[in-house]
Amino acid sequence: MEKRTLGKSGLEVSALGLGCMGLSFGLGPATEKSEAIKLIRAAVERGVTFFDTAEVYGPYVNEEVVGEALAPYRKDVVIGTKFGFQPDPNNDNKWTSTNSRPDHIRQVVEGSLKRLKTDAIDLLYQHRVDKNTPIEDTAGAVKDLIQAGKVKHFGLSEAGAQTIRRAHAVQPVTALQSEYSLFWREPEQSVMPTLEELGVGFVPFSPLGKGFLTGKIDASTKFHSTDFRAIVPRFSEENRKANRALVEVVTKFAQEKNATPAQIALAWLLTKKPWIVPIPGTTKLSRLEENLGGAAIQLTTADVRALEEASSAVNIEGERYPATHAKLIDR
Repeated sequence: MEKRTLGKSGLEVSALGLGCMGLSFGLGPATEKSEAIKLIRAAVERGVTFFDTAEVYGPYVNEEVVGEALAPYRKDVVIGTKFGFQPDPNNDNKWTSTNSRPDHIRQVVEGSLKRLKTDAIDLLYQHRVDKNTPIEDTAGAVKDLIQAGKVKHFGLSEAGAQTIRRAHAVQPVTALQSEYSLFWREPEQSVMPTLEELGVGFVPFSPLGKGFLTGKIDASTKFHSTDFRAIVPRFSEENRKANRALVEVVTKFAQEKNATPAQIALAWLLTKKPWIVPIPGTTKLSRLEENLGGAAIQLTTADVRALEEASSAVNIEGERYPATHAKLIDR
């Protein structure tokens, strides 16, 4: 698979990474550990070198799975993980408040290093901006960890332009991870001009619109109680019915290109900027192979324009997060 460099950092990764969250957390029952390891290793065998996890996925379990799966390939892959949430002392599965204080970051990194079976974290993201801790303090703590050799690169997730600038002034930011897809194009106005100016890479999560752009979800789809989409306004039955018009646009375009809707959605992202590296997640080998096929599709400038004009004509219904999650977004 073709490689890309995240901004000016020199961090080279495969053009598509693998988002590992859904193997353990957030999208229904966890995948059995041996099967999850098998899927991650299948991705390596197919040229994927970039893997995304976080301490809060599980919690902790996802880092353990990723660490075990990638141990035989550690020198050849890039692992990104995240800090920034505070576990509830009375419930280990509840992480409702942010915490990016320097002492907490140091503590989290020690745990992540053990679970990931590694001496250094390739890319350490702040998972969500902590409004109670100056970003300069957070960036300074990561800078210290980089100087100590425990971390190689610094990233932010769902951070706004001003936060990115302030952090970057203390410790250069290698990548921003935020939601971006044909289903959610807000970053084009809010953060991408800043990323381009500063030379920061962009790692879109949910590049398939949390699965919606695959065409496999419709108004009749029933989500498991542990599936986060069950509480997302954009995924209410009524909104899924309305938003299906976008899927029809992408599906029609895919048919013309002899591709699947998922492949077109990923190819569109890859065409937008050379410093964009999407991280679609899946639990199935067939979907992994389908997604990776998106990296081989070449879209022309005219293709991109036609796809954007048609998709922009669709009015997307519903917020992308419930209110409790939306307040953690820094814009």
